[in-house]
Amino acid sequence: MSRRGVALTAAALALSLAACGSGGSPCPPVLSRVRRTRQIVVGTKWDQPNLGLKTDAGEPQGFDADVARYLARKLAGGPDVRIIWRESPSSTREALLQNGTVDMIVASYSITSARRPKVTFGGPYVVDQQDTMVRADDPDIHSVADLRGKRICLAEGSNSYRRLVDPPPDGELGIRAVLVPAHDYSDCVQMLADHKLDAVSTENLALAGFVQQQPGRFRLLNDPISDERWGVGLKKGDRATCEAVNKAVADMWRDGTAAGLLDKWFGGSGLKLPSSRPSPVGCP
Repeated sequence: MSRRGVALTAAALALSLAACGSGGSPCPPVLSRVRRTRQIVVGTKWDQPNLGLKTDAGEPQGFDADVARYLARKLAGGPDVRIIWRESPSSTREALLQNGTVDMIVASYSITSARRPKVTFGGPYVVDQQDTMVRADDPDIHSVADLRGKRICLAEGSNSYRRLVDPPPDGELGIRAVLVPAHDYSDCVQMLADHKLDAVSTENLALAGFVQQQPGRFRLLNDPISDERWGVGLKKGDRATCEAVNKAVADMWRDGTAAGLLDKWFGGSGLKLPSSRPSPVGCP
């Protein structure tokens, strides 16, 4: 083929990919592409110890990252799958899925009614509880009731704060507090350490990682607010991949991998860890 022919073919391919899912032909399921190419693009957090923390080696390490590795192998049909990692902060997760930057997101991604119209969720792969972290030497905060009038972190793209400050049905407690904006939960934790806010509230597995990373500096209230179902985020409408993810999650709990990973990353946290597979939410 001539150089011009190669260029035209490449241009046509680029146009077809651009049209995929945006008014053109429908995108093929991630599942079929992964099995064909043996490659998958996975979004995780890169700033959360014991869940997804970027290392000098270039790959995130933690519970979510290990779950993603397991799922990727299952989707590909074997161990020889190449994972390309992408950072997926809370504020960009929906956009990364919608524009095709990532194939799936495994990043403490709670399945909520507000997100389901925009995201197809596989799983959940674990059910966690929302708790609250404060400075270890704070003498005033011992339960969520003590958060009235306190400064609470509002991490961009996360809705955890709403369960504290909004009344039902959107929230849980309706506590009057001061919301302090932050880019992500790493920023929240640094601001907590610097006395720029009083509490950080989100899922207890995420908070436990920060507590373990800096022993003696922070403590959990152990006063749960709600149960949170962590799902695998997929492009809206990718039912085939969702069903394959649900099968892989079932295998992960059946063969003991899920329990082993929870113990690996959180066995020393003092938390009561989940011990059984959560009920799947189904693939729309």
